[in-house]
Amino acid sequence: MRLALEQFTCDEEKIFWTLAFFKDGRTAKWSENLFRQEADTGIFPIQSWVDFEQQYRSQFFPVNAEADAINTLEGSSYYQGNQMVDNYLDSFLILVLDAGYTDPQTLVVKFRRGLKLNVQSQIATMPFGRPANTNPEAWYTVARRIDQAWLANKVFQSMLRSTTVTPARSAPTQPTPFSVLRSPPVALPSVPPRPPPPPPAPSRGIPMDVDTVWKMRPLPPRDCYRYGETNHLVKDCPHRLDVRRLTMEQREELIEDLMALKDTVEEKEDCLAPEEDFA
Repeated sequence: MRLALEQFTCDEEKIFWTLAFFKDGRTAKWSENLFRQEADTGIFPIQSWVDFEQQYRSQFFPVNAEADAINTLEGSSYYQGNQMVDNYLDSFLILVLDAGYTDPQTLVVKFRRGLKLNVQSQIATMPFGRPANTNPEAWYTVARRIDQAWLANKVFQSMLRSTTVTPARSAPTQPTPFSVLRSPPVALPSVPPRPPPPPPAPSRGIPMDVDTVWKMRPLPPRDCYRYGETNHLVKDCPHRLDVRRLTMEQREELIEDLMALKDTVEEKEDCLAPEEDFA
């Protein structure tokens, strides 16, 4: 407004132009209250620019600015947080001015305590050019430099990520829609079920073991070969044996029975024979 005073013909225009910037918070409510008073009385409550400045100071400036600034600096509400160092430094300088702090070491301690942890750690651990704890201007300059370097690196990293070539993804293939006219289903020939596998053949013992094979062979029930009677075998037949009346199969079975009887008799004789003494 000071750069274009010729554009305002009276104090009322200056006041209305300034109130146009009060759009939120307490200032917006104060501006709305002023216009409501004008609507009720027909006269704007503030008639001069000096009166406007006085009422603004009484509404928004603390009663004791020094005590309020000191209390703020003793707390943590003035810390940098997510602000840039320039914004933090501007508010910090206003606070120390209102609080009346002039001691250089006190200014460094308050400023350093409010900085972000990474910024104050970089300044405190600088191997060369570390600012003295009694030089607040040097601390302000180094903090600005570190913050600007961090911001430039952040921009560089974002540009690097944006220029990285990412492989193009192939567009997903759309499924082919089914035809409206569908052909009738074709009946597949039925396959008959497979027969179950035959059971495994029983073990026949060790190869060339004639006795084992002979013992495992099931013996069918035999009748007398002479007259077909079933109450006795041929070896116990009371009738006379007539070989001529036997068939060839009956003759072979008869020979097998006789051979088996002979083996049994020889085994018994061997068991009953006395052992020879070679002493």
